[in-house]
Amino acid sequence: MSIALALIVVGVALRQIDRLHFARQRPHCTGARELIALQRLRTNDLTPSLLLTGQWVQITGWWMLAAHGPLLATAAAITVAVHFRHLQEISHFAVHGVLARTTRANHLLGEAFVHHPLALGPLLARRRRHVRDHHPNATLAGDPNLAELRQAGLRPGITSPRYAAALIHPLMPRGIRVTAAGLAAHLRGPGAWHRVCAPAAVAVAAYLAGGWTALVCGVMLPRMLLYPQLAWMSLLVEHTWFDPEHRIGTPAQIEAGRCLRLYPRSRILTALAAVTWLPYGDLHHYAHSAHPSVRWNYLPALENHLPAPHFSPDGLLLGTTTVARRHRRALAPAPAELPTTV
Repeated sequence: MSIALALIVVGVALRQIDRLHFARQRPHCTGARELIALQRLRTNDLTPSLLLTGQWVQITGWWMLAAHGPLLATAAAITVAVHFRHLQEISHFAVHGVLARTTRANHLLGEAFVHHPLALGPLLARRRRHVRDHHPNATLAGDPNLAELRQAGLRPGITSPRYAAALIHPLMPRGIRVTAAGLAAHLRGPGAWHRVCAPAAVAVAAYLAGGWTALVCGVMLPRMLLYPQLAWMSLLVEHTWFDPEHRIGTPAQIEAGRCLRLYPRSRILTALAAVTWLPYGDLHHYAHSAHPSVRWNYLPALENHLPAPHFSPDGLLLGTTTVARRHRRALAPAPAELPTTV
């Protein structure tokens, strides 16, 4: 167990190198132009490599801990799912070309550390879907993310039971089939041999680190169920998908009408979300949508500079104003008209 704990500590330390490097001379509040200029001075290929390595070192430590009883196995399943979610968000900035210095480094880091081992599909395909199709069309008819929500049943007129099921879509039988189909399509795609070898190597490493328990609780359960649910929750809180305010003007003005900001009044919930299901700037999706070329390290400063978005809920499910409640109202069946008497 001491080796496992040491690996987790080493992984945490490796991840801090990138954070500390980009934190130097970082302002509290300023515009995108100044932040991008500072970002270009700091951008490199080494610290993101150490960041991604640190994620996998921590995962390995949790695989080893999973073999030490059901409580640690459960903790490993949850924590590894969170790490998979972190890897997804780090590679999101590789998609935008701002994780590392060069285009080649962004592609190699995203593929080698995230897309290949997690079987997420080609990075270039994600770039086309996300940068070309989603960003200009967020909440509009051509948005693939909106289409994904609709395929899960989030359509006008949805009943309350179906809506509740849609909030946990990846945990439902239909959602599990979608996840499995996506994995199968990836493993049969171009370059299939190395796309099969990478997740197979992850499975072997987990087994060597912690046996069958690590394989099941540290790979299969997080990848098939828990990580997809965390990613789904993130998708739900990106935008006011079903009732945005359509605005014109600058990118920030447009995004302010279709983005939201969770936890505006709770530092504790903000910090908890930032280290679990909304990591690496995903909590500041409004600032990212307004200026996609800004790295996550600078999104809080950019958000402080921008006007507030049109919706600032207390949380996803709990609070006076919530994302789930707003989505439900936007999709609620129209009230039946009372018959008129003559």
